[in-house]
Amino acid sequence: MSNQIESNTKWYQGITRYEWLVLIIASAGWIFDVYEGQIFNLTRGDMLAEILGQELGSSDVKKYGEWFLSVFLLGGTIGGILFGILADRYGRRSIMIVTILMYSIFSGLTYFATELWHVSTLRFLVAMGVGGEWAVAAALVSEVFPKKARAQASSIFHSSSVVGTWLAAIAAYLVNTNWQYAYLVGVLPALLIVWVRVSVKEPEKWKEARAAAKAGTQKQGSLIELFSVAPWNGRAIGAMLMAAVGLGTFWAVCIAGQDLARERLVADGVDPAEASQKAKLAYGIIQTIGGGLGLILFGPISSKIGRKKTFILFHVAAFIITPIVCFVPTSYSMLLALLPIFGFFTLGMHAGYAVYFPELFPNRLRATGMSVGFNGGRIIAAFTILGLSGSMKASMELTTAVSYLGGFFLLGAIIILFLPETKGQELPE
Repeated sequence: MSNQIESNTKWYQGITRYEWLVLIIASAGWIFDVYEGQIFNLTRGDMLAEILGQELGSSDVKKYGEWFLSVFLLGGTIGGILFGILADRYGRRSIMIVTILMYSIFSGLTYFATELWHVSTLRFLVAMGVGGEWAVAAALVSEVFPKKARAQASSIFHSSSVVGTWLAAIAAYLVNTNWQYAYLVGVLPALLIVWVRVSVKEPEKWKEARAAAKAGTQKQGSLIELFSVAPWNGRAIGAMLMAAVGLGTFWAVCIAGQDLARERLVADGVDPAEASQKAKLAYGIIQTIGGGLGLILFGPISSKIGRKKTFILFHVAAFIITPIVCFVPTSYSMLLALLPIFGFFTLGMHAGYAVYFPELFPNRLRATGMSVGFNGGRIIAAFTILGLSGSMKASMELTTAVSYLGGFFLLGAIIILFLPETKGQELPE
C-alpha cells in the first residue's frame, strides 16, 4: 500500500526544508566546480597565446590546450579518488569544505600565471578539488533524499552545471582577452564554506556506516574491498568505463561545438577575433541551453523507463546527432539551431552519473566507488580518447575528426548492458 501511495504522489511532495537546503548547497558547489573547468576551456586560447607569444590559432596553442586538458583530467582523477576515500572515512561535510577551498584558492592564483609550468601545476591542483567535490556532493544528495525523489534531485544537482558553464561563458566574454580576471571569480566559492559548515549535517546513512566501522564489522572507503569483492568490483569497473566514454567525448566532442561555430563563422567571412567571441556564446549559452535541458530530464526519463534504457537512448542519439552537426549546417544560423539538440544528448547523459553511480555502491563505499567510477574514467579518457582526439584534430579536418570521435558514444551504449538496473531500489546498505 505504501508503494502505491508513493507512486501516486509527485516526487517533490513531502521533501523537507533541510533536504532542499542540501540540494541547493551541493548544487552551488557544483556550479563553481564546473566554472573552474569551463573557464579554462573558454580562455585557454588567449591565455596560451599570451604566455607562448604566438598567434591564437597556432599549432603550439592547440597542442598545449589539449595537453592541459589531460593534466586537468589527471588531477581530477587523483583528487577525486583521494577525497572520495576520505569522505567515506571522515564525513561528507568536512571533505566538501576541503575540496571547495582547494579549487577556489588555486583558481585565484591562476591570475598570476606567466609560465606554462604555472598553468600546468595550478590546473592540476584545481582539478584535484573539482574531482573530489563532485563525488562528495553527489553522494550527499543521494543519501539525504528519499527513494522516490532521488533521481530527480540528483538530476537537478548535476544540471546546475549549466549555470557554471553560463557563468564561465559570460565571464570569458566580458574579460575578452584579459583572461586573468576570469580566474579571480573562481575565488568566490570559498564563501560557500561558511554555509556548508553551519547548515550541512552528516547523513544518517554515513553515520550508520561509521558506527559499523567503529564496531569493527565493516571498513569505510576501502579500495581493496571495492576492487576485490563482488559485485562492487564489477560495478566500479563498469562505472569507470561509462564515465570514460562520457568525459572523453565531452572534452573531445561536446566542447567542439565552440570550434565548429568558430570555423563556420570564419568560413562565412567573419573576422577571426569576432568569430572567436561569438563562438564562445554559441557554445557557452546556446548549446548549453540544450545540454541543461538534457541534464534535467535525464532523471525523470530514467524514473519512467529505467536507468539503463535512458543511458542507451542518450548515447545512441548522441552518436547520430554528432555527424549531423558536423556536416549538415551550411550557415551559422543552421548550426545554432542544431547545437541545442547536440548539447541535449552529448551533455545530458552526464546527469546519469549522479543518478546512477550512488545506487551501485553500499554506504561504506559510496563516495569511494563514485569517485573511482567518475574520476577513474577521467584518467582512462585522458590517455585514450583525449590522446586520440589531439592527434586526429591536428591531422584532419575538424568536422571529420569530431564525427569519428562520436563513435565512442556507441561504446557507452554497449557498456551499460553489463551493469545492473537500479530503478526503484533502495540504496545498497
